[in-house]
Amino acid sequence: MKRYEILLPLVYNNGKKIEKEKFYIANQELVKKFEATTTDTIIATGSWVYKGVLYEDKLLRIRIDTEETKKSKDFFKKYKEVLKKRFKQYDIWITSYEIEVIWIEANACPQNSPWLYLYG
Repeated sequence: MKRYEILLPLVYNNGKKIEKEKFYIANQELVKKFEATTTDTIIATGSWVYKGVLYEDKLLRIRIDTEETKKSKDFFKKYKEVLKKRFKQYDIWITSYEIEVIWIEANACPQNSPWLYLYG
C-alpha cells in the first residue's frame, strides 16, 4: 500500500487566511476518489525559501492510503496542479511512501478487549 500526504497552507503567500471551503472541497474530492482521508488536528509548520524570499507556513496535513498503482500516482501529479491554483501557491508538497496496514480481526480479540468496542 502507498500513503500520500498533502500539506495544505492555512494562509496565502500574502498572509491572508485561506477560505475554509477550499479545504472542505479538497477533502471531499479525495474522499470521492479514494473513499477515505485522514486529516491531522495539529498544525504543521514549515519554512522554505523561494527566489530569495523566506516563507514560513502553517500547514494542514491530509493523508490518503491507497493501493500502489500508476493511476493513483498520475492522479496526484495532476491534482497537485489543481491544488496549486486553488490555494494560489508556488508549490504544494505531496509525498508518498510505502505502508503496511496491520489488520485485527474482531473474533481474534479477548472478550474484554477494548478492540471489541471499536470493531465489534
